Amino acid sequence: MEKSKTCLSCNKEVSGRSDKKFCDAYCKSSFHYNKMIEDTPKFYSRVDKQLKLNRRILKIYNKAGKVTVRTNVLLDLGFDPNFFTHYWKNNKDEVYLFVYEFGFMKKKESGIEKYVLVKWQDYMLKK
Repeated sequence: MEKSKTCLSCNKEVSGRSDKKFCDAYCKSSFHYNKMIEDTPKFYSRVDKQLKLNRRILKIYNKAGKVTVRTNVLLDLGFDPNFFTHYWKNNKDEVYLFVYEFGFMKKKESGIEKYVLVKWQDYMLKK
């Protein structure tokens, strides 16, 4: 006696070949599409996760509004400078990259790479 199989997508009974897993091409496509979505995080989810991590790290190290921190300290915590929300250029043409209200600028002092961390100020809106 043959055991009846059900479609992996819609759970309807599958007829035909013994190794058949889906009732039709739509169910097969739907199953694999949903599996792909579950298996790999969407691009914006990965970006959002990194932005939140970057903001959390910058917030922890910038309590006073402006501070300098060695680059490797932030990078070791998972900070990725490639993920930021906007930028601001000061009068000296130095560019600060921001993760929401927390900004950072890479600087080399005495041969050591550091980030100057700042907090967004209202005057930064004016050009």
